Amino acid sequence: MGSDPVPTVQAQVRRQQGLDALCAATLRALSARREVHTRGPHWYAGDAALPSFAPHLHPQAQHKLQAQEHASAVQVTYPTPLAFTPAPQDQTVASPQAALPQSLGAASLPDAATMVSFRGAADGIALRLRFSDALLHRQLRPERPMARRVFDVLEQYRAESLVPAQWPGVRSNMSARFSAWSHAFVSARLHESAQGLLLLTVAQIGRARVTGEPVDGALEDLLEATRFGLVPLIGHALAALRRSRQAQALYAQHALAIAQVVADLADGASRAAGKADKAVADDKEEEDAWLQIWVDFEAGEESGFTSALEARHAQRGAVHSYRVFSTRYDREVRASDLVRQAQLQELRSQLDLSVRACGLSAPRLARRLQTLLALPQIDGWDSAQDSGYIDGRRLAQMVAKPDEQSVFRLPHSAPRADVALTLLLDCSGSMKQHMEKLAPLVDLLTRALDMAGVATEVLGYTTNTWNGGRVMRDWRRAGKPAQPGRLNELCHMVFKDSGQPWRRSKLGLSAMLKADLFRECVDGEALHWAAERLRAQESERRILVVFSDGSPMDGATVLANDTHYLDRDLQHVARQLEREAAIGLYAVGLGLDLSAYFARSTVLDLQNQTAAQALGDVLALLARATRQ
Repeated sequence: MGSDPVPTVQAQVRRQQGLDALCAATLRALSARREVHTRGPHWYAGDAALPSFAPHLHPQAQHKLQAQEHASAVQVTYPTPLAFTPAPQDQTVASPQAALPQSLGAASLPDAATMVSFRGAADGIALRLRFSDALLHRQLRPERPMARRVFDVLEQYRAESLVPAQWPGVRSNMSARFSAWSHAFVSARLHESAQGLLLLTVAQIGRARVTGEPVDGALEDLLEATRFGLVPLIGHALAALRRSRQAQALYAQHALAIAQVVADLADGASRAAGKADKAVADDKEEEDAWLQIWVDFEAGEESGFTSALEARHAQRGAVHSYRVFSTRYDREVRASDLVRQAQLQELRSQLDLSVRACGLSAPRLARRLQTLLALPQIDGWDSAQDSGYIDGRRLAQMVAKPDEQSVFRLPHSAPRADVALTLLLDCSGSMKQHMEKLAPLVDLLTRALDMAGVATEVLGYTTNTWNGGRVMRDWRRAGKPAQPGRLNELCHMVFKDSGQPWRRSKLGLSAMLKADLFRECVDGEALHWAAERLRAQESERRILVVFSDGSPMDGATVLANDTHYLDRDLQHVARQLEREAAIGLYAVGLGLDLSAYFARSTVLDLQNQTAAQALGDVLALLARATRQ
């Protein structure tokens, strides 16, 4: 092992990916569902995103809670718990952390995102898949948003209570995960509204009654007043939950009664706070706000583990289709045509200096690529062999010399890289900071691939302008129709064509350093475009490698549709390509994990890695392409 530390970004991503892989394997084993897998923070059963089930099953959400926590202890005034409780008007303590032991306060919150916490979340999801009838649950779910969410959580508690006695580790993991979520909720001061305190109380006493585990002693005093007023209203149904937990339909009757009471109390608390009461069918901003406080996730949405508010907007945004308002101004252009020749020469000189500074040998890199990508190909026969196929041209020799044994032949094979490989570069504005170090790596890799006999294409994608340009203006003239789809002018650039050798494409590659070409990005359409060009290649194998530093972003499209419109399209296109298997799709994240979009990806930390280390990671990714 070397003494050099692994770059921080890569270390974090690789550790998280290791945890994800471990949790996914455990989840498949416990749930007996071999099709379950993870992609970034999302869980899937085959191609369908799993519903969220409950807020404590998402360790990633805990970072949102921690982000809301105050940096220092201040005087906190807690509101009246609920209108129906006889508590004093105000209860003042030094801080949320003062009500908890130090081991449960803010100082230890980072420990919640450990292996035990992630394992606990995976174990909880596995038990839900194993012991809960999803179809029956959907049929019984109430319509009111808050009642529906409480009903979902109570069903999760039922599944967790059924953990077999021979799985003590699973029970321990789930308890640790729920405890970590609870303390993060309090440390982030999300219980300071009447609604937040109500939801925290329901979560604590509901799980305690169903699973038989006591409420955390550190939270007892905080919950006491609200529990005192709540239990008389739901006590009978609450007591019946554990008795009926073996029968989902019977259990659901009691869970529904509790969910409706909690929803009524939440509405009452909202009115008591002087806020307008709105119909359930309306877009209730106030309800959305405290649903975000609940850190809940909408169950059953195709968008996966998005927040309740985001999922609601996603429903309005035509989840199942992707549209383009106008392709009139889209263009595909050679990158060299967008830069003056004199400037191209300057950029090429700059790129050559950067390549030399890398200190890497293109011929040596080409030999490594040849080894990685080449496969044995039969290109003739070796005659005069002692075994193999009988060589018809030596039959006469067998008659003339019966003792002669060298009358066989064997096929002769030689390594040949019958591969077409496309490098697709995200040319969004945020990529400017990476291009100075990425461009020499791409140039070196392209040159070496050319030497190795690999048909290589380098493509880029951006937009012609910012904020929609002419497409946006056309949309406004048309009266701003709802859900217009993509609202920008695409610019797909060819830095190097597969039919050109590297030497003839040197100037075009230098356009990667032209900073003002970088604007916004529509990744899904760019991925489809690059794949179509790659399919036209006649090579036996095709590989597409995407270099990007984040999610798709086009301001005009997002504003006119919804926040995740472009993300869903990228995920859809990527999944289609991965299912087809005609093209090996891989992604390289620049300081960011892209596994939420691509099943096979790696991360480069160009700020802390040397060129050799970065190229080594890219070669490792290509090695995976060869093995798979």
